[in-house]
Amino acid sequence: MKQFIELIPVAAFTGVYFYSRDIYIATMVLMAGTCLLVVYEYGTNRKVEKQTQVVFWVAVVLGAATLFFRNEAFLFWKPTVVNWLFALVLLGSQIVSRENLLKKMLGGQLPLPDHVWRNLSLGWACGFFLAGALNLIVAFQFSLDFWVSYKLFGGFAITLTYMTVTMVYLVKGGYLDEETLNGDQGESADTNT
Repeated sequence: MKQFIELIPVAAFTGVYFYSRDIYIATMVLMAGTCLLVVYEYGTNRKVEKQTQVVFWVAVVLGAATLFFRNEAFLFWKPTVVNWLFALVLLGSQIVSRENLLKKMLGGQLPLPDHVWRNLSLGWACGFFLAGALNLIVAFQFSLDFWVSYKLFGGFAITLTYMTVTMVYLVKGGYLDEETLNGDQGESADTNT
């Protein structure tokens, strides 16, 4: 559900751009939508997650630069900066502090061996890096209309692909079984008696 809510500012940006054909008005809508996302998250959780904070600050800084300099190239960098920051944080936490952020966030719901968490972190970090690189290719090699569409649909497709690859990896490795998926790992196998 949270992933769909996070898409609302991008969807509004895309809709406004194609309606007005003005990247600067669409940029203001993206910035306002990101601000509303922060307000919504704080209102529902009484905190704003670090991921949302990163997206907010990158959107505000690069959006403001886009408006101030009247140059959409700053906005082109937003998805890349966000993706590369996420990749850097995943890799950096694993290398520097030896702490696996994915395990820290999801370990309570999904008991996995440490080597699986390492592989997932490395895979997601590589995925974030590739998504950032792909954004730059689309932004600077294709039309503005194509990039705006890609920003909405490509970002969603990449996230869906990450999730699918993760699930296939976990299922094929035998790390997800019926008990894990149903949340019954703490119960005895002999519950029918």
